[in-house]
Amino acid sequence: MRGAEPALDEAGALDEGDVESPFAAFGLTGAPGTDGFWAAATPASVPLGDGGWDTLFLWRGTPAVIEFESWSDPVPLVRWRDTDCWYARVRMPARLRVTYRFLADDASYADPFNPVGAGGDRSVLATPDAPAQPHWPAVGAEDVLPLPRTRVRWTGGRLGGRRTVRVHPVGGGGPVVLLLDGDDWLHLHPAMTAFDAACAAGDMPPVTLVFVPAKDREGEFGCRPELWEAVRDELLPLVADSGVPADPDRLVVAGQSLGGLSALYAALEFPDLVSRVACQSGSFWWTPEALAQPDPLGGPVGGALAARLRERPAPAGLRIAFDLGEHETRMRPHCELVEALTAESGASVRVSRSASGHDRAGWRGALLRDVAWALA
Repeated sequence: MRGAEPALDEAGALDEGDVESPFAAFGLTGAPGTDGFWAAATPASVPLGDGGWDTLFLWRGTPAVIEFESWSDPVPLVRWRDTDCWYARVRMPARLRVTYRFLADDASYADPFNPVGAGGDRSVLATPDAPAQPHWPAVGAEDVLPLPRTRVRWTGGRLGGRRTVRVHPVGGGGPVVLLLDGDDWLHLHPAMTAFDAACAAGDMPPVTLVFVPAKDREGEFGCRPELWEAVRDELLPLVADSGVPADPDRLVVAGQSLGGLSALYAALEFPDLVSRVACQSGSFWWTPEALAQPDPLGGPVGGALAARLRERPAPAGLRIAFDLGEHETRMRPHCELVEALTAESGASVRVSRSASGHDRAGWRGALLRDVAWALA
C-alpha cells in the first residue's frame, strides 16, 4: 500500500516563512481564508518529477484528518497561519482514483469543495492521468440517487432474515445481472444511471439489474453453498414474478472483493447457474481460517479457490473478466495465480488493471465494461 504525506522540501518540511502562500502553485491566488479564496477552492493536483502528483486538499474551520479508502494512512491537515484554512498536500502515485472523507468534530464529511461524491460523507478524487469512466455521472454528496421502481421482498429461506432487492430493466430488460453488495451500487455509486447511459450509447446490451444486498458479507460470501442455493431456488423465482422482463438463463454475477470471491466460487460450484462473471479485486487470499488470522492475506497464495482449481478445472463454458487495482500490491499474487489457473482450465478469461486501490470508485469503471464483455 502506498503511503501519503504532506509534500516536503529538501530540508524535509514545508517552510511557510519563505513563501507567500503554498496554494499559488495550485491556481489559488487569493489570500487564504478570504471569501474569494474559498469561492475558488477545489482539490487540485500538480505533477511531481517522479510521475506522481502533489495534490492539495482544503478544509475550512476546524482541525481535520483525511481518511482514504484502502490506499493510505490518514493524513492530518495543517492550519495556514491564523486563518480558518486547513490544508494537506498529499503525494499521490500516477493513475489513482480514490474515495476519501474528512474526519472532524467526531464526525465524517464529504469534501465540500469537490463536486464528485460517493454517498453522504465521501468524495472521489482522480489524478489527472487516471482514465475516464464513461457513463458514470458526477453526483454530489448531497444528491439522492434514483432507485429502481420495482422491489421484491426476500424473506426467510436458507439465509434467514429479510432483504429488499431492487430490480431495474435497462433498455427494456434482458439477461439478469446480479450486482452483489447491491446497496452500495444503489446508494453510493449510481449504477442504475450508468447502465442506462451505457445501453443508450450502445456500449451495453439490454439487461435486468438485480441489486442483491448483503447482511453478513464475511459469512455469505465466504464460499458458502447456501447463498447460491438461495439465489437459485428463492431469489430468481422472485425476480421472475416481479413483472420486470428478465432472462435468467443468461445470468451474469458481478462482485467485488469478497463478492468477487463468491462470484467465482458460484461459477465453479454451480455451473448450471453461473457461467458469466465480472470480478473486481476478488479476495482470493480467502481460506476458511484466514479471517481469524492476524494477517488474512499472509496465507497460501490464491487461497481456497486456487487449491480448488488445481484439483478440478473450471467448468466448460465459463466466461470471466478479472480486474484488480494497480495499487493493490498485496492482492496481486493471489489474483494473478487464480487468473492463471482459471485460464489454464480453458475458460474465456479477460484480465485488466484499474487505476485504483481496493476501492469501489475504481471498480465501477471495469463493472460496465466487463459485464458487457461477459455477455458478448
